[in-house]
Amino acid sequence: MTPKAQESSGPCLDERITGAVVGAAVGDALGGPVEGYSPDQILQRHGGRVHGIVGPWNGDAWRTARPIAPYHKGDGHVTDDTLMTHALIRVYAQVRDHLDAYAIADHLVPDLMTNPRWIPELESEALPLQRVFLAEKWLVARLHYGHVDPREAGVGNIVNCGAAMYMAPVGLVNAADPRGAYAEALDIAGAHQSSYGREAAGVLAAAVAAACAPGATPAKVVESCLSLAKDGTRAAIEKVCEVAGDHTEFESALAPLREAVTPYDTVGPDYRRPSLGARRPSRLHAIEELPIALAMVLIADGDYRRAVLGAVNYGRDCDSIATMAGALAGALGSPVPQDWSKAVAEASRLDLGEPARTLTEVTREIHERDVRRRRAHEAAFTALGGRGCSD
Repeated sequence: MTPKAQESSGPCLDERITGAVVGAAVGDALGGPVEGYSPDQILQRHGGRVHGIVGPWNGDAWRTARPIAPYHKGDGHVTDDTLMTHALIRVYAQVRDHLDAYAIADHLVPDLMTNPRWIPELESEALPLQRVFLAEKWLVARLHYGHVDPREAGVGNIVNCGAAMYMAPVGLVNAADPRGAYAEALDIAGAHQSSYGREAAGVLAAAVAAACAPGATPAKVVESCLSLAKDGTRAAIEKVCEVAGDHTEFESALAPLREAVTPYDTVGPDYRRPSLGARRPSRLHAIEELPIALAMVLIADGDYRRAVLGAVNYGRDCDSIATMAGALAGALGSPVPQDWSKAVAEASRLDLGEPARTLTEVTREIHERDVRRRRAHEAAFTALGGRGCSD
């Protein structure tokens, strides 16, 4: 591509993939320490809005304050969102082709179970399985121990953002092809989720793929999502993004966005005390995280810093919201602040650029293979008497 052509189409593939992968990790790290709290609680705890990396909510008592989650969230540590995203990239690096539910059973599950890695929140090496949430442990229980058909293993799991939070790599592998990303993510997520949790995974992947297209804008990304999303997920995105259109700063949007998504969210007003109807399959509902992430990118007009800070200060499941918003803004080409990415990489003891470089290499291989397959199909169809591309 000539410099003039690249300038007209925006950032190149390498830059978009790096922006999305690094951007997702940084958003995750910023959102982790305030996850589960309301905007008002965040405001009171920090004496104002969060504008960067902050320490644990409970200070030095982080290990014992919440026994169910004895994790060092904060101080630039990534959470399970990033651990799962990097794990999925490793699967792409092994398979070096499009993935399906069987790839999750054959590659992702063994990786979670058998390969110790540095876990920032545990401040030690451990199996990723020992850190991931219950909805992700389900993968091991169902696929490794239960030998369930991978395409159906997600049925019965709690319906949450567990699959959607690490689907950005699927969108990047299918850069500029939202429909292809949507289909691939739905297949992959069948091993993990059902209902609107699986749907959200497909739509998030489609959003990232759409964000990679030359000339992409936040509005075009949302339009692409609405063309593919089904049921409550589509309705939630439409309503929430409609509300987002009335705001140019996240502060004024926090309460209206929550009000807009409430009819579709099953968790309820107190995030840490889910309602009895929480996270059950339904065609009428949606996860909260995806519509809010899209809304924050819209409000920020694609600017990475503003989109991620909006997601972080929204509270509730804000590490996943910021992960998604960060991936989308990065894929659109908005640069991740270097001071944030440097601090997160150092605190988490991770090379945030390495997974992006690996995924870029694999994405180019897959695209070349796709072109050969498509041309072979065109030739075969033409031989059958169909019309060739040049006709």
